[in-house]
Amino acid sequence: MAVHLFNKSAFSLTYQKYMIPVSSEITNIVLSYVKAKSNGRPLEMAVDVGCGTGRYTLPLAPHFKKVLGLDISDSQISVAKQISLAKNVSYMVAPAEKLPLKDASVDLVHAGLAAHWFTIDKFVNEANRVLKTGGCLAVHSFEPFPDFEYNNSSHKMNEVMSEVWDVLYQYFDNVTHDMFYQYQYIYDAIPLKDKERITDVCDKIQLSIPEMIGFIQAIYMFERFKEKDVKGAEKLLMQTEKRFREILGENADSDCLNMHMKYYCVLARKH
Repeated sequence: MAVHLFNKSAFSLTYQKYMIPVSSEITNIVLSYVKAKSNGRPLEMAVDVGCGTGRYTLPLAPHFKKVLGLDISDSQISVAKQISLAKNVSYMVAPAEKLPLKDASVDLVHAGLAAHWFTIDKFVNEANRVLKTGGCLAVHSFEPFPDFEYNNSSHKMNEVMSEVWDVLYQYFDNVTHDMFYQYQYIYDAIPLKDKERITDVCDKIQLSIPEMIGFIQAIYMFERFKEKDVKGAEKLLMQTEKRFREILGENADSDCLNMHMKYYCVLARKH
């Protein structure tokens, strides 16, 4: 399983720097759901499971008295601690399948871009154990292969990225196939009656060419490729950047392209 890649310090830094920005759309959906289900009860504790470098942990901080980020990767947690400025946020190395929390102690169990790496039956049972009555579970991710748009050259841009995906697909981890099904299997596994699944939440992200190349490097499949073939990975980046610049022409250093993402989330409340 490719999860070992997230223990590499260099990859953790690349992931933090270049992975696509946090989706405010998804964050708002999660927070609106939690607040609606709390019936005005103060939100004291949130736990962000598989928090990585804390990219989705920090947006929770203004809404809870305490937020705990958990991840099995020492290097990801190390980066999270370095960049965290919120006084009510702390981090700990721990697996999703054995949460270091007391029964009925948490208002929100959250997992962003991470749950497909978990052993789901154990994770949802642990989430159910630590949630307070009225507490919520929220997990979300995005479809792996986004669409790209740039003026009248969108087709050319997507052709280039299609060739990149063809190369990287050889290094696809089986668990990531579940991302294509928009977490239906997680929805089915949650032992709570009050639950819902929201799909096809669209978001648009603007990226410069260097940011686009960085995004490719932040994908675990590219890191896996680089482990097997450093020169091949470097060649892929150089060729891809060259083709991007040919498409954008004289505007290559000033214009941004649009990346269209499709997000989805599963939400549940414990009675």
